[in-house]
Amino acid sequence: MSSREADRREFLKRTGVLTGVLALGSPLALLVPGRSWALDLKALTTTQGQVLLAFARTLLPHDKLEDAAYAAVVQSADADAARDPALRQSLAQGVDSLGAGFATADEATRVTALRRIESTAFFQQFRVRAMQVLYATPLAHVLLGYEGEAFSKGGYLTRGFNDLRWLPDVPAADSGPIPGS
Repeated sequence: MSSREADRREFLKRTGVLTGVLALGSPLALLVPGRSWALDLKALTTTQGQVLLAFARTLLPHDKLEDAAYAAVVQSADADAARDPALRQSLAQGVDSLGAGFATADEATRVTALRRIESTAFFQQFRVRAMQVLYATPLAHVLLGYEGEAFSKGGYLTRGFNDLRWLPDVPAADSGPIPGS
């Protein structure tokens, strides 16, 4: 084996390890669906985070969407609560209003609890945040089939405007004379 082959082998080995380390440490690694992830909270308690996660999942239920996507909603609320003590207090009071055991309750019980508070500012503010953050996550985009904006790719006319696979095929209209004319 020549030194050139050894150098090449060493190069491939080192770049492979470096690529793996970079991939695991990148923000894209957070998007990989998986069962093991942690919610890193700064202003809210773990219990409050679990309640808000259950709130978001109950409000916007997608059975095939990983909890990691809903965790983005909680992390957004937590980041804002860390900067705003009034928001932190509002979230804490809102979580308390849902009652003990909300996060572990069955879906029907959670829906009832949310209906009870749906006219409150806490509910409305968290509902808007949940929709904005959840549907902006790449995990939700993949699940819902959103391919992103089309302007930079030539627009929608050439990228799926007319590919409505869920509609039945309709025969082309006859181009003959219009009846009654």
